[in-house]
Amino acid sequence: MTKDPVCGMEVEEGKAAGTSLYQGQIYYFCSSGCKAAFDRDPEKYVGRHIPPEPGAHGPAGHSQWIR
Repeated sequence: MTKDPVCGMEVEEGKAAGTSLYQGQIYYFCSSGCKAAFDRDPEKYVGRHIPPEPGAHGPAGHSQWIR
């Protein structure tokens, strides 16, 4: 398991909705929306630790993103 760098959700690598390669490292995402946010501005998320919020995960409207 790894954490989605955008929302902090735990993601199983084999079941990730998407991946991105950035500076030689693979990042795994829970949804296409999180992948798109990362791809727009990876420096915003690299090295950032985000604890998941209880009962939710990520930015407003995230639950509306389709995997």
